[in-house]
Amino acid sequence: MVLCYMDFSRAATVPGLPAVLEKVGKYEVIKELGKGATGAVYQAYDPFQNRQVAIKVVFPEALGDKEHGKRYRKLFVTEASLAGKLSHPHIVAIYDAMADEEASYIVMEYVDGHTLERYTQHDNLLPVQTIVEIIYKCARALEYASRQGVIHRDIKPANILFSGESDIKISDFGAALTVAAETTQVSGVGSPAYMSPEQVKEQPLTYQTDIFSLGVVMFQLLTGRLPFRGANNYSMIYQIINIEPPHPTQVRPDLPPRIDAIVMRALQKDTAARYQTWEEFAHDLATALGREEKRDEGFAESEKFDTLRRLEFFRQFTDVELWEVLRLATWHKYPRDTALIEENDIGSSFFILVAGEVKVVKQDRLLNILKAGECFGEMAYLGKQKFRRSASVVALSEIAVIEIRAETLSKASELCRHHFHGAFLELLVDRLAMANMRLSQLLADRNISVF
Repeated sequence: MVLCYMDFSRAATVPGLPAVLEKVGKYEVIKELGKGATGAVYQAYDPFQNRQVAIKVVFPEALGDKEHGKRYRKLFVTEASLAGKLSHPHIVAIYDAMADEEASYIVMEYVDGHTLERYTQHDNLLPVQTIVEIIYKCARALEYASRQGVIHRDIKPANILFSGESDIKISDFGAALTVAAETTQVSGVGSPAYMSPEQVKEQPLTYQTDIFSLGVVMFQLLTGRLPFRGANNYSMIYQIINIEPPHPTQVRPDLPPRIDAIVMRALQKDTAARYQTWEEFAHDLATALGREEKRDEGFAESEKFDTLRRLEFFRQFTDVELWEVLRLATWHKYPRDTALIEENDIGSSFFILVAGEVKVVKQDRLLNILKAGECFGEMAYLGKQKFRRSASVVALSEIAVIEIRAETLSKASELCRHHFHGAFLELLVDRLAMANMRLSQLLADRNISVF
């Protein structure tokens, strides 16, 4: 994890900085993660919050440098100003910042992982499905940032942290452009190989510049090479402006055509031909791979998120809360005639129907037919105890459902539970209205039969 304006390729020996640093402010240093000419990054412990953090320290000498000091200071202030403003599961959280004569540092979330750089070599590429998952999560995170008025401007593998099977965190917002800011932004920042045509020409930027950069990252992760390659930055910039990149399938013929098309659209030089929205980009990624190319469990995370976003039940949930739902839920597919709930059984789970139809039956009488987006079994959670099922629920076709255990949801964040409560309330109101309508119809029929 490095500052975009720190050059860690050169070791730095800074007068006055102890060889072994023990504390930065209130934070207890565990170890040094990297050091460059302008600063260092440490893994540290926050005793007040009982958590590990990463601390970027900028050396006073760098900020006071006559040639570059003003630029370093601007980049530092830009990232520090985002403390507490970007809260997303796929963006490195910035907790705290300090800038004075003695020390300038930024305290952020510690991620136990590494950057995507190691997966940009042709002999160490990730599976295509994993790459799609990573790019999808990046797209959703950058969509969130853009809604907060933030354009990253330096998307590259070195600024995407990777851990687990496909979990990612976007870092280093020092080069970010804050759309609502009234101050003059630093120009000429970013990494030339990943810049959009409008960025290298120093034209006004929108979130579409990040879409282009993410397209470059996707191309590189898929093929092990950059779409634009030059002997120097000037040659590379010329290509970005004037030369069409090769198709990923020209470098790697085994790639699915749909993946190829997504990358090429993201890399369009004309913004009118490029993806117009992050939503559009993310949707194509979520539906990119055919069923035969998905993982054994049948659900990719990008597919899950995209599915939840379309369901009416989750209409009021933010992206952050939807990612939390993904962590809480288990996904299942069942054939026709499968009984998900049996009348009089004790259960602690509730279900949300993702695809297909189910029937609700009580004592062999049909009560209701539910379609995709509807919930059943929710009294297992609302009842606050082991709940005896009052009806059976049986699949009328092949179905897909998500299952959430009541005890699991009780441990979710307050905002997530709040939106579940709201969705349950809407559900109960709709069912009461339907019951009243049926009762009114029944009474009307009886009155007619009397006369």
